[in-house]
Amino acid sequence: MSLNQHHASEHPHILLVEDAPDLAQVVIRELEAAGYTVTHAESGETALQLEKSGDFQLVILDWMLPGINGLDVLRELRAHSPISVLMLTARDAEIDRVLGLEVGADDYLTKPFSMRELIARVRAMLRRRELIQQTIFADQSSAGTVMNAGGLRIEPDAHTASINGDPIDLTKTEFALLHLLVSNAGRVFSRAYLIDTIWGADYVDGDRSVDNAVLRLRKKLKAAGDCIEAVWGVGYRWKRSCHD
Repeated sequence: MSLNQHHASEHPHILLVEDAPDLAQVVIRELEAAGYTVTHAESGETALQLEKSGDFQLVILDWMLPGINGLDVLRELRAHSPISVLMLTARDAEIDRVLGLEVGADDYLTKPFSMRELIARVRAMLRRRELIQQTIFADQSSAGTVMNAGGLRIEPDAHTASINGDPIDLTKTEFALLHLLVSNAGRVFSRAYLIDTIWGADYVDGDRSVDNAVLRLRKKLKAAGDCIEAVWGVGYRWKRSCHD
């Protein structure tokens, strides 16, 4: 078990999980030259220990590892963390790429790869992560505002919702989903964003939590449920016309 840590705390912190020392050193050198802090683990076991105790923004994960392989590491990560994961692997068959993405990888790079492409993908993934965090912060900043949308009234501080004065019995998740949609009428939210914002670490990869929650919420809202609109291939939004 080997661990090399390269500290510069003001920089985005990346966990590199790669057992080939020559490749690892090249990747570390290029990432540090691009302004990132890198911690290197040579095994899946070490990586899982580090990720739970460290403050990482991104994991670069090799598929073929000694002991716990990369796919199993990814499954373990997804059981408790929404951290961004870039898979590195020599397995370039389509079925392997699909499997990696379905298990929860955010991106996939096959060996051999250019360092320029690796850095470009890392930058893009970290930009997406930062954008999601900024959007979540903006959403949370208006969390206490009472909202009225037609006959629907939402009181965030009291954690209550009602239609024409009649209370609606909502779970914590359903209330959070309704509040987010109504407070951003007209804006489409992807399933991935809703998972990060509402479910977070509680989300079980592969289930249909978002779609099922929307179905339940629509039923509870009765006629107002039609205001939750599915946008094919993207996600859901609250119709702007329902906010007037």
